[in-house]
Amino acid sequence: MALPRLLRRFKRQTLRRSAWGLVIVLAVGLLWVNGIHNVGASPGASAGGCVQPPAQTVPAPPALPGVTSADLPDPRTITGPTTAYTSTAAIPPVTDAPEALQRLPATIESSDGAMTTVADTSRILAVNQNGGLAAAVIGLGFGCNLVGRDTATDVEQLMPGNEQLPLVTQNGHELSAESILDLAPTVVITDSSVGPYDVQLQLREAGIPVVMVPIVYEEGVQGVGAQIQLVADALGVPEAGEALVNRTNEEIGVTIQGLGAMAPSDPEQKPRTVFLYLRGSIYYWFGAGSGADSIIQSIGARDVATEVGFEGMAPTNAEALVEAAPDVIIVMTLGLASVGGIDEALELPGIKQTPAGANRRIVDMSDYEVMSFGPRTASVLAALGVAIYAPEYAYAPDDAGGAEASGAPARGGRGTNA
Repeated sequence: MALPRLLRRFKRQTLRRSAWGLVIVLAVGLLWVNGIHNVGASPGASAGGCVQPPAQTVPAPPALPGVTSADLPDPRTITGPTTAYTSTAAIPPVTDAPEALQRLPATIESSDGAMTTVADTSRILAVNQNGGLAAAVIGLGFGCNLVGRDTATDVEQLMPGNEQLPLVTQNGHELSAESILDLAPTVVITDSSVGPYDVQLQLREAGIPVVMVPIVYEEGVQGVGAQIQLVADALGVPEAGEALVNRTNEEIGVTIQGLGAMAPSDPEQKPRTVFLYLRGSIYYWFGAGSGADSIIQSIGARDVATEVGFEGMAPTNAEALVEAAPDVIIVMTLGLASVGGIDEALELPGIKQTPAGANRRIVDMSDYEVMSFGPRTASVLAALGVAIYAPEYAYAPDDAGGAEASGAPARGGRGTNA
């Protein structure tokens, strides 16, 4: 009869629909457990909310002590080590709503010649050796879209109130393809300071847009704006990039001007300064074109490497260092620790025979800050300049004391006039 057949067909269809419904529910449940609900979401959102500093469009240069060279001792006579600390690491974005300004897809030519199209910025991975690319992403307002980090990027400091992101670099500059693919980034912004290049090519082959950014070391402080703008263009927010470039350059300019007033006006009285990269029992001299030259010049000191024609980054010897006769030696904090501290650093060949060695005038700064060209450049210059010219005014965090007993560098403000 028609009605019973209809009921039987209805029952079979109902059972089939119920079975498929059960399969779909189970599948969705398994995918949810394995994290599909996080795909396309910012890590902050998936972790219960991401916190960004309030947006800031106007320049806010770091505060400098209200003193000039007339109020300060000859910087060549200051004795004792100093650590240069920035007073804050947080990077305020130029906008709270970058997506409202965004134009995607964005096609950009990478530094390796590849034309790359970016259509999705919901999961960003920005990695290089000095952390400048991630800093630019945060400054553009996309900090909550970051899904991983390089060694130099400390999200807990750059964006206070957030948890640390997964690390995708090993030994400071080696990319892990497996770690990156596990994070499912929708775009990778990087440069040749990390690699190997085969990993970046592997990511492209996996379908991930990889934007290679030119390294700005050679331009140093002058190259900061171009790097920020390229990151902004890749993320489809060129106007936000212009705003961040203008803010950053204005802060840098004001800081350089302020430090210029603290430095001696007579070139012969400016401290002869070198930047050494310490590792174990050897040291490298950072010369012209390394970025260190730009930093030294920006703080108003004498860049000895450029004066003597030393270029790039290369090992040096005791004879060359003694001949350079630096009054101040700038080093990275972890590098100083790798040799055992100030006392051990002074025993490295040639250092004790320089004016800086005789005065124990070594100024260290965090490896992750001192060469991090980006939105924080003005803060880096301010910390370093004050540490050299007016160490008694140098900022020091509350937990920075007690290092001298172990031979580590004295904390900010410990240098004294000889």
